[in-house]
Amino acid sequence: MTETLKIALLPGDGIGPEVMTVTAEILAGLVSRFQLPVEAQTFAWPSHDWHQQHGQMMPEDGVDQLRAFDAILLGALGDPGPIDDPKRYVLSDSVSLGPLLALRKELNLWACERPARWLPGAPQYLADTRANDVDMLVIRENSEGEYSNQGGRLRAGTPSEVATQVEVFTAGATERLIRHAFERARQRAAQRPAPRQFKDDRHAQVCLITKRNAQPFWGDLYTETFTRIAKEYPDVDTHHELVDAACMKFVQCPWRFDVVVASNLHGDILTDLAAVLCGGPGLAPSANLNPADERIPALFEPVHGSAPDIAGRNLADPRATLMSLAMLLDYLAPKHPAIGNAAQHLHDLIAEDMQYAFSGTRETGQRLSQRLAAG
Repeated sequence: MTETLKIALLPGDGIGPEVMTVTAEILAGLVSRFQLPVEAQTFAWPSHDWHQQHGQMMPEDGVDQLRAFDAILLGALGDPGPIDDPKRYVLSDSVSLGPLLALRKELNLWACERPARWLPGAPQYLADTRANDVDMLVIRENSEGEYSNQGGRLRAGTPSEVATQVEVFTAGATERLIRHAFERARQRAAQRPAPRQFKDDRHAQVCLITKRNAQPFWGDLYTETFTRIAKEYPDVDTHHELVDAACMKFVQCPWRFDVVVASNLHGDILTDLAAVLCGGPGLAPSANLNPADERIPALFEPVHGSAPDIAGRNLADPRATLMSLAMLLDYLAPKHPAIGNAAQHLHDLIAEDMQYAFSGTRETGQRLSQRLAAG
């Protein structure tokens, strides 16, 4: 008997419920068409509404409840909007985004993968036609580094206040992240219909990002680990960029990058830049994974936030969330062959839909649902 796979849908805040409504409808259509052994359950938390009713963003056992699922899809968290409503229930970022950090840390989702690939019809901000060939995967360390939340404020609120924010980097987390980047570079090369060419006729590449000239302690740890692991992957081209130079080259020549591996903060910044190169955050998906343990549910989410300025106005592009759903289905594909077919069909639907100018959240969903039903 085929095992039923469970997907948790967390609409969240702001535009999250709007894009999740569209995504849930598309998922239902895929389940029906491809007879997928998939069951989706929607949760009212985490969200500002839940906090307003219960005094917290999600139940105390929220993370434990989600452990029972095979994958999680999040709409957005943050300011619920719309910003012209002076009575909206607003919380600090530390509270409203707390569940996302809790899920990443408590589920040990230590790798954040954010692909950046330009699709014909998407907005294009670079005039160079080579930007059409952008196809990179930024892998961000997701469990420590600059976002370790270590430090404090001494004599807070006084003229002599001292604030410290301590970065934490460990050899174990560095090793697993960089090794995963090399593995993904090999996988991407094997999956391409036509090979890409890098140095010495290699078909895959990993670029390490640091700021080792100014932050040598963790920079050298990353560099030494990268150099050692690279010897095990002689078929993969390698190079290193300082983060400021990488930002410039993401704009000057983004088509030269394949897999990029970076710390938590640097990966956060670079993936937002990569998203703009490929049409903007409204077209950028992401995955939070534990590649070492498939029993842990992965968390997928669009790169965009809750966008309170357009919340409730039918102006949110749902395709970033739909792309995240396609990544989720790719992740579950090894468990059932039909899921892989559904994932590819969704990828194709989204790519084909780029020929249409964005016409509204609901209208985009209706158009995609009609084409899915029509076959």
